[in-house]
Amino acid sequence: MKEYIAHIRQQNDTKDIQSLKSHLEQVAKNASDYASKIGLSKAGELIGLLHDFGKYSEAFQKYIASATGIIDQDADDYVDAAGLKGKIDHSTAGAKLIWNIVKNDTPQKQAIFQLLALCIASHHSGLIDCLTIEGENTFEKRMDKPDERCHLTEITGKVEDGLLKRIDNLLADGELVNELVGLLKLINHNNSNDILKRFHAGLAARMLFSCLIDADRTDTANFENPKHARLRQDGNFVGWDVLIDRLERKLHDFENKPDKSPIDGIRKKISDACLTRACDETGVFTLTVPTGGGKTLSSLRFALHHVKKHQLDRIIFVIPYTSIIDQNARVVRDILELDKRDKGKIVLEHHSNLLPELQSWRTKILSENWDAPIIYTTSVQFLETLFSGGTRSARRMHQLTRSVIVFDEIQTLPIKTTHLFCNAINFLTNHCRSSVVLCTATQPLLNKVNEEKGCIRFSEKNEIMPDVAKLFDKLKRVEVINKIKPTGWENQEIAQLAIEQVGESLSCLIIVNTKKNAREIYEALSNYTDNQVFHLSTSMCPAHRMEKLNQIRRMLESDETLICVSTQLIEAGVDVDFGSVIRFVAGIDSIVQAAGRCNRNGKRASGKVFVVNPKDENIDTLHDIKIGRDISNRILNELNNPQANLPDDLIHPSIMERYFQYYFYNRAGEMSYSVDVGRDDNLLNLLSVNSFSVSEYKRINDQEPKIFFRQAFNKAGESFKAIDAPTQGIVVPYSDKGQKIVAGLFSQFAVEQQYKLLRDAQKYTVNVFPNVIKKLAEQKAIREVPEIGVLVLADPRYYHPQFGLDTEIKTEYETLISD
Repeated sequence: MKEYIAHIRQQNDTKDIQSLKSHLEQVAKNASDYASKIGLSKAGELIGLLHDFGKYSEAFQKYIASATGIIDQDADDYVDAAGLKGKIDHSTAGAKLIWNIVKNDTPQKQAIFQLLALCIASHHSGLIDCLTIEGENTFEKRMDKPDERCHLTEITGKVEDGLLKRIDNLLADGELVNELVGLLKLINHNNSNDILKRFHAGLAARMLFSCLIDADRTDTANFENPKHARLRQDGNFVGWDVLIDRLERKLHDFENKPDKSPIDGIRKKISDACLTRACDETGVFTLTVPTGGGKTLSSLRFALHHVKKHQLDRIIFVIPYTSIIDQNARVVRDILELDKRDKGKIVLEHHSNLLPELQSWRTKILSENWDAPIIYTTSVQFLETLFSGGTRSARRMHQLTRSVIVFDEIQTLPIKTTHLFCNAINFLTNHCRSSVVLCTATQPLLNKVNEEKGCIRFSEKNEIMPDVAKLFDKLKRVEVINKIKPTGWENQEIAQLAIEQVGESLSCLIIVNTKKNAREIYEALSNYTDNQVFHLSTSMCPAHRMEKLNQIRRMLESDETLICVSTQLIEAGVDVDFGSVIRFVAGIDSIVQAAGRCNRNGKRASGKVFVVNPKDENIDTLHDIKIGRDISNRILNELNNPQANLPDDLIHPSIMERYFQYYFYNRAGEMSYSVDVGRDDNLLNLLSVNSFSVSEYKRINDQEPKIFFRQAFNKAGESFKAIDAPTQGIVVPYSDKGQKIVAGLFSQFAVEQQYKLLRDAQKYTVNVFPNVIKKLAEQKAIREVPEIGVLVLADPRYYHPQFGLDTEIKTEYETLISD
């Protein structure tokens, strides 16, 4: 029988063929394994077998053979492969085969088979719109695609008998239907209205889609470069017992160190509470601990014991800022990666947006799919995994199943994503055997937002700490002083206050709201003091920031005088202990986090935190900070009113609760992620009932759409941005290592070496907005690495030794990479 081609690997003069049957069977095996985690193994197997069904067509076989030189260009059956690239449909046939079976069947059967067909039809583009914004039923239009364009009739006569029989058996298997019906029934049972039911059903579709995408991309990558397969762990990780033993040994050493402080005893109680609650059933937990309470290792202790208890697959730490990832991952890596063979295999950092969405074969190999037992990633990456368009981020979604997901500094969640996030957490904990831990000193009220649109289901019983108010009293180490004045503070006055505080407490941290203010205060201080002054902002790559933070920590530990000016990146989870802090007025949650950088280890009787209002500050475009500042001003005024019934301590939990009551009430209308898609709409609607599109469909057709899945998945994915403007990473030549990485990316290294280079490059990457990329491109300061599309800073003069990446030349260096 003729061998049909799925992929061709060309090396020198040889061409190795991966048969289509082999590819479909391997993808089916992988997708089945992945989908079994949510009880859909039969569904995963079926869509794996059918995803590339269209490649059996004569049109595709001629195309791939012509593209790779198997068919000579002078032969009669040669086709113009370059002109046909992306134009031969090989994803509709398998989807249509499934849909044709149920076109006239019951609504229940149609719903579950639509889910399967949707995954297959979407596996190259990302999930397609079922109903468009204009009300067009694009799903059924795709399923009605003419046979001459999707080749289904031709294909069914060519498929190997064994493969076709396996597909037929699956389609007739009652277990396949039972799997899907069971999941959708459980979703209906767990949700109170149509919005929530359809949103969760959409998440189920995306989860199954993720299983298919990762299975397909992994098998393709392994064939195209067999050497790369050995870089994968495929879930074969170091045992949880081993990792638990390493952590417990370290905690034992901490407990027995000779110079323990009273705070160390409190941290032990927090850690022990986490150990006790690790035996609980999977679900949602909150860990509300004051700053400096040791959440990093306590939450790790909970997670390790919890995954062992419930035989889960991985632990994922989701953190808002890369600076905290750098710090926390290093702490955990030093404890858990003791053996040389473990290096880089236990703790994986994934936090830079280096790779573009459009994947070449090389980026398929290099892109991450979270194949490690402990992941450190950003809130942006987590949210994109759940909601962004395309396939690159969606590929990782199935790795969120059977996991402990720890959200550090959960109060930093973007307000517009609130209902999307809450629904996703409910889906993961109810249907995916995952546990979620919401960690912070300033717990937002995510269980008290609008229940009809989705709030996280938890109560006080879900709190790991037995008495939060008492814990905050025990860990009180600072006095917050309101220094707001009607005229505002000049930069010189702020600099002078910092200098005075250094005289009293040796060190002072100034936290500002904008990079512009950070730079101006830094420059003002440089003119007024001989003390060492540091600057920190996200314009600096992680390696640069870490170097500065290490220098700051050394000076703090040796009681040297210093001042640090930083944007808010330092205030959430960064382990530093200053004698005093000056915080530009912002949300109470930010002020509380800033206070956590003062007298962190209780060396002094009390530290001082000054809240000031700068005279020259423009935060009109920083919507979240501006609203937080205004609510803080309201609460600060209430504290002057004896009848307000509030404690006089600004960082007390009851003040925090009042702040979030005001904050969420004021912003309730923003929590569904509003978008302009030619009309005012929101992503919660687009990803659930898609009501406006349904109304438009009814207006045009005088009837309801007959399909169950009506979501505009593609439009929602295009519209989703975890932050207000998309960023892209630029690898910068900071230090000798950064220069070597930049130069190496342009070298013709083997895939294994480029894989390592890209991992290392994350620490030398600055994420910037499109306007910055545009300016740097106009000045020919950046270049794109061929094939993988990574941007690098080719001219180091645009990287300032104090301020990081800039759009203007600050230092006279020679261009690193010549034209």
